[in-house]
Amino acid sequence: MLLPLAYLLLRAFEADPATVRDLLLRPRTGRLLVNTTALTAGVLAFSTVIALPLAWLTTRTDLRFARTVNILVVLPLAVPGYVMAFALIGLSGHSGFLNQVFGIALPRPYGWLGATLALTLYTFPYLYLNLRAALSGFDPSLEEAARALGCSRRQAFFRVTLPHLLPALLAGWLVIGLYTIGDFGAVALMRYEVFSYAIYIQYSAAFDRLYASWLALILIAIALSVVWWESRLREGRRYARTGSGTTSGPERLRLGPLGQALGLGFVALVVLASLGLPVAVLAFWMTRAGTIMPALPDLLRAFGDSLSVAAPAAVLAAAMALPIAALAVRYPSRLSDLVNRLAFVGYAVPPVAFALAFVFFTLQGARFLYQTHFLLVLVFALSFLALALGPIRSALYLARPSIEESARALGYGPFATFWHVTLPTIRPGVIAGMVLVFVIAMKELPITFMLAPAGFRPLAITMFSRTSEGMLLDAAPYAAAIMVFSALFVGFVLRHDRKAGDG
Repeated sequence: MLLPLAYLLLRAFEADPATVRDLLLRPRTGRLLVNTTALTAGVLAFSTVIALPLAWLTTRTDLRFARTVNILVVLPLAVPGYVMAFALIGLSGHSGFLNQVFGIALPRPYGWLGATLALTLYTFPYLYLNLRAALSGFDPSLEEAARALGCSRRQAFFRVTLPHLLPALLAGWLVIGLYTIGDFGAVALMRYEVFSYAIYIQYSAAFDRLYASWLALILIAIALSVVWWESRLREGRRYARTGSGTTSGPERLRLGPLGQALGLGFVALVVLASLGLPVAVLAFWMTRAGTIMPALPDLLRAFGDSLSVAAPAAVLAAAMALPIAALAVRYPSRLSDLVNRLAFVGYAVPPVAFALAFVFFTLQGARFLYQTHFLLVLVFALSFLALALGPIRSALYLARPSIEESARALGYGPFATFWHVTLPTIRPGVIAGMVLVFVIAMKELPITFMLAPAGFRPLAITMFSRTSEGMLLDAAPYAAAIMVFSALFVGFVLRHDRKAGDG
């Protein structure tokens, strides 16, 4: 995990101090910093404006069809940012969906607005899930105490409820912020130049790979600073109630006819923008294509390429996560805690920067791995290791050590105990981790772009390339396929969310 990042540092510091200073003080570097900050701030702000009212409506009011609404507002996770960008591009313009169907020609939303909309409509469910869980577990007696002390309902929300939602807000903002900082597909299609896009251009066009390495280090520093600030804001805070007695059930606000209409109208607007828009645009372009039969051979070949890295990466990530989880749960120590934290490095580092680190590592220390299928699988496994580690570690926490001790007492060795006792016990967690890695790897774009072998054209690259070249008709089947496989991830999230709610 760390060795390629060390090679990235070595590559960056090959230059003399004067050159480094000139690189960092370039006007373009400042512009990239401003653009990246503006994009992240915009996505966080719009995501909050969407997610917070939705979470409040579904948990604290008597909104009709709340269960259906909960499913509908999570489904946009099946539409990756670059597919959402494809939908926005396919919606507008002279040949777009709106002009062809309704005669309304909108300018294509390139730049900050387009990138912000595409990423917001994809990422807001991450914040919604966190806020919904926090509001479901929030003790309404705290609000009732504030009301008894003279606060209005609005004042109680802002003075009591909202501060208690800070951990959920920070958790959601962290996920969305890290994704936005490292996003490549949506910003590239929307032609909005941020660090991730500039790194790829500098590397792929061979303009200045030294500059690319420094841009990657800046991007990593930004991402790690976001993680640090999130942990600092959570540090030392207490949110649990300390009084005696049991918590009261949630008091649901009765909306009335007008409130129901406004609430459902807001939900309909969000669902139409985040889910109806990509589905309608994809259906339009698929209909114009007439049939997908001519594209079926290429589609199947792209699916095979995606499957050839996603499946082994999922298995490898689970195999890597097992000993790390065992160390963290069964043998807690400073060393195991350090190993556990390092496992999250690949997920915290922006994908483009992580991939560039492996480029420099293989070119300087392991050239035989450069642009190989094995390297792509390995980097996928390392980048998404944290996704596999979470469910496996949780399953190990629930597995009773006494069963393993009994097996050892009956003569089983360490490996036999693990194989016959521990692994069957934690199998659901292992499968869950593999599913997460598999589905994310199926739609991964920036790492694939940087490290793919020659001639390797999975679904994400094929769809992105054809969209960036204006071939929306040819890109539509690949975008639809990506949405279908991304829906597996959404189904997994909803299944576990339903289990948590039943518990």
